[in-house]
Amino acid sequence: MPPSTPTAVAPREPAEPGYADLDEIQRRVLWLAVRMVDAANRERPNLDGVKVGGHQASSASLVSAMTALWFAHLGPDDRVAVKPHAAPVFHAIQYLLGDLDRAYLTRLRSRGGLQSYPSRTKDPDRVDFSTGSVGLGAAAPLFAAATRRYVDAHFGPRPRSRFVAILGDAELDEGNIWEAVADPATQGLGDVMWLVDFNRQSLDRVVPGVRIDQWRGQFEAAGWHVLEVKYGRRLQAAFARPGGHHLRAWLDRMPNEQYQSMFGLTGRTLRDRLTEGAPAELGDVLAEVADEDLATLVRDLGGHDVEALLSAYAQCDAVTDRPSVVFAYTVKGWGLPTAGDPRNHSSLLTGAQIDELRAQLGLTAQTEWDRLDPGTAAGALAAGRAELLRRPAAAPAPPIALPAQTGVGTRRPIATQEAFGRILTDLARIDTVAPYLVTTAPDVATSTNLAGFINRTGVFAPTARRSWTEDGILRWSEGPTGQHVELGISEMNLFLLLGQLGLAEHLSGQRLLPVGTVYDPFVLRGLDAFVYGAYSGSRFVVAGTPSGVSLAAEGGAHQSTITPSVGLELPNVTFVEPAYAGALDWLLCDALHRVGTAAQPTGDGGTDASGDGEGSYYFRLTTRPIDQQPYEAARQRIGDVALRRQVLDGAYRLVDAYLEYPHLRGDGLAPAPLVHLVGSGAVLPEVLAAAAELAEEGIAAHVVDVTSLDRLYRSWQRSLRRSVRTATLPELPGALHCAFGTRAPVVTVHDAASHAMSWIGSALGVPAVPLGVDRFGESGTVADLYELHDLMPGSIVNAALTALALGGGQGR
Repeated sequence: MPPSTPTAVAPREPAEPGYADLDEIQRRVLWLAVRMVDAANRERPNLDGVKVGGHQASSASLVSAMTALWFAHLGPDDRVAVKPHAAPVFHAIQYLLGDLDRAYLTRLRSRGGLQSYPSRTKDPDRVDFSTGSVGLGAAAPLFAAATRRYVDAHFGPRPRSRFVAILGDAELDEGNIWEAVADPATQGLGDVMWLVDFNRQSLDRVVPGVRIDQWRGQFEAAGWHVLEVKYGRRLQAAFARPGGHHLRAWLDRMPNEQYQSMFGLTGRTLRDRLTEGAPAELGDVLAEVADEDLATLVRDLGGHDVEALLSAYAQCDAVTDRPSVVFAYTVKGWGLPTAGDPRNHSSLLTGAQIDELRAQLGLTAQTEWDRLDPGTAAGALAAGRAELLRRPAAAPAPPIALPAQTGVGTRRPIATQEAFGRILTDLARIDTVAPYLVTTAPDVATSTNLAGFINRTGVFAPTARRSWTEDGILRWSEGPTGQHVELGISEMNLFLLLGQLGLAEHLSGQRLLPVGTVYDPFVLRGLDAFVYGAYSGSRFVVAGTPSGVSLAAEGGAHQSTITPSVGLELPNVTFVEPAYAGALDWLLCDALHRVGTAAQPTGDGGTDASGDGEGSYYFRLTTRPIDQQPYEAARQRIGDVALRRQVLDGAYRLVDAYLEYPHLRGDGLAPAPLVHLVGSGAVLPEVLAAAAELAEEGIAAHVVDVTSLDRLYRSWQRSLRRSVRTATLPELPGALHCAFGTRAPVVTVHDAASHAMSWIGSALGVPAVPLGVDRFGESGTVADLYELHDLMPGSIVNAALTALALGGGQGR
């Protein structure tokens, strides 16, 4: 193993009273965690033949560290993210603290039971942060602390919270970890502590090269406080004896593979392996250690020494000007017969091994699920901690009501990106709304039209910073009253911060209205964190802009095509793509109103308590200016009340062909053939032009503007699901009925992959021809690229003729 550094933590000597009680507690935690996994795999009927799993070894390595946290360190206002594979340990602790019913202990990884990995929306006990793979749960507390810093600066200090992340060492291979550590928005967060389970094993193997020096250097370069808890009290005592420095030097120098290989050895065999290739002085040091005691000594790592761990936690608390990280050296499978086995990641103890472990811990089949006896010292300690950690139910935050619109309408052509910025700036003028708005962007604030908002509210920084440049257009004023959080160029960090801003009510006691912007093609760069925020029940607004091949000159690398499918298919996210400023005004105000007034996920097993299924909002916008007159004409024809309802529902009829072109009604004769031209976003001018051409050819083309494919699709799916569950015929949902009315062939047109809208024909039960962008773009003009991808009026006309040929189209 690599040498420890001068800041390595030594255990406190002599042992303080109470550590024996903590040892008893951690043994019970170990048992319950292992037994939960065992019961799920060996005792519950396996009806589908798929392994249940549960990570006994990965749980065991963190038993000591988590016992020390919950039973001797944490307070009620602290927030913790738990390593995914240590979920059984977390649930065992919650059970011993009285926050989990006993019945759940045998329902690990079952429907309605304990989730495989901690989930703040699905687990029955109190989970602060959902965690899973790829390191996102580890980074979440960092951005939750950044959110708390913002909340304290704007709404007054809350009771101090420590934000703790417990993560596996393999998670440090994830790139998003280092993006989060390096971001300017996460600097100086002294209430953050990361606890790394440094067991030096991955899923497949013993890690051959321990990278502690590299990781330490990266953390320190980012300004973090770094500690190592490497050796336990037995080894520390051995080091202190005459010649003990030889033992320490040898262990520090020993390759990790050699050290791990000793875990399965005992007695003389272990002594030979330990001294293989060692200097002669080591034999003299070990001569005083009996063979039967050698294994206990060699495996005595600091990550299983509660005293050393608590000392490290206290040292982290004392450092208040920067985040801290603790590397706790542990044994994967600690306390189990599989300890240190290279293949123990997914291995399960046998029934005989479970029986032996139960007996070693003094339990029986009748007492194995019991809590600690409150009459014992350990039980009294657990009861006292349970009382201390109990959080009173928080009163719901007052709703933040928004107006139905800001009135951003314009007589000139305008792009939705520009309108978006103007709407936010107008909202920042409303006293009852402005304090709660917070925007963020990964170094693209001005190029996504947040400049007006920034000019009005400023940029957030913990302390005021002098601006050394004069800009007559943009006032980049940084200080604690600013309401825009500027990130480095990391889309992953954007969505991680948005996710935590959207959970500020739960984690910091303050509801916010978070809004983020990002170039639409790079939504995919932050997609893992976007999914994580949605899964965690967060509510925020994000605008992907500019988008599509409408961003013509930028070329294929900056032209998004599949992002509508992401928005449409991601649960707890509502995808919105308006073409016109007036519709965007209604949609954005409605989205922020829902964020500001809907009940937040409770974190105690509830899901979206609002029941609206809307979650967060993804607006796909464009820099292409569009004539607003067609929308204003529809507004006059339909009326504000009805049109707003239809816009919010997902679609409305922008042009009624029979009203726009009366000669197509037939005047007592058969009406002209009818087709629906369905567009969304930037392509509406081409769709309108195609409708006019078709009218000249004697074909009626109703133009439908889809403002939210997501809401339209969900309404159709709700109708189908009711039909499936009740064995009845489905009805055409109201949103589709209002926009389409008569069934007629459909042409869908979208500056995105064509399949995103292709389902509309199925929903209506008519032939459909979908047009869209199904290959990578390139540089050019809008007309060049629309022609290349068959989005020009002529192509739309030909598609309409094809649709009519496939299914006819008579009627109104």
